Amino acid sequence: MIKIRKAKLSDSECIVELQLKMAMETEGLELDRNVVSKGVRGVFSEPARGTYWVAEDNDKILGVLLAIPEWSDWRNGTVLWIHSLYVISQARRRGVFKKLYLNLKKQVEHSPELVGLRLYVDKQNKSAQKIYEKLGLNRDHYELYEWLK
Repeated sequence: MIKIRKAKLSDSECIVELQLKMAMETEGLELDRNVVSKGVRGVFSEPARGTYWVAEDNDKILGVLLAIPEWSDWRNGTVLWIHSLYVISQARRRGVFKKLYLNLKKQVEHSPELVGLRLYVDKQNKSAQKIYEKLGLNRDHYELYEWLK
């Protein structure tokens, strides 16, 4: 049975592995393991940066996401951004992301401080887009632009 829980520091190495796999699989990027490891541990050392959530079955992590808070002055509340989402290939089509997503959605629905969920997806990742739309997420009227060092 798939269970959702907050990740623990002891999950860090598994989360790092999943992030490295995600970058390679989705964007063909080979990330620096040391940088990713420091980044993952940085979330645990500074909880305001976000919260990792994991889906597991029989003590094996099947998927992970990072919920990052963003203050919305327009809504006078916090929007949770879904980042670093990855489900291992053997666990896909088993509802792993759905359970992770519904866990966050329930938190938003029951918290007066939380006002919504957002995520971004690569324009070419059509299969993920279909899943998000099936769960009731919609494309809003924003476009994402970025500049990264």
